Amino acid sequence: MNTLIFNGSPRKNGDTVSLINETAMHLEGSFKTVDAYYCNISPCIDCRYCMKYYDCCINDGMKELYSYIKTCDNILIASPVHFSQLTGQLLSVCSRLQAFYCSKVFGGIDPVPKKKRGGIILVGGGDGSPDSAGKTAVTLLKLMGAERIHPIVCYHNTDSVPAHKDGSVLMQVKSLADFFNEQNG
Repeated sequence: MNTLIFNGSPRKNGDTVSLINETAMHLEGSFKTVDAYYCNISPCIDCRYCMKYYDCCINDGMKELYSYIKTCDNILIASPVHFSQLTGQLLSVCSRLQAFYCSKVFGGIDPVPKKKRGGIILVGGGDGSPDSAGKTAVTLLKLMGAERIHPIVCYHNTDSVPAHKDGSVLMQVKSLADFFNEQNG
């Protein structure tokens, strides 16, 4: 079982990472984490190369990630919620999925033939709603081949209680890990 985790948090020891770590602790198999703020992946430059060649012309860390996305069993998108959306840096990294979109829409090619399970962890505080971030994450997961998506794990109380101290959200991440560990996709 291989799981790809997109970490959209700039904080190396923040609430989002604590829930990623809790999930990973229960995962079977291996996992790879892409830290949006610390990886070598540039944003899409809208050069339109992918519309013609169904690939991306930017030669960076995304090349390896495309292959991993195609073969992994599970994908998790975890992000703080900033202004009711996934973090900007995570969206920047995920903008490179445009190559998958163009393969499907313009080339009629399924860029991710191996279907997989998806999961979302959203973390925040304040008075913004995580709904828009959740919808964006679902769209990204579907583009990466997720046919089954676990209910969103959302902890929206970080202004009062750290995520790793809330038993209810810890039960939700355990449920997410169990979902990822299922043997039949």
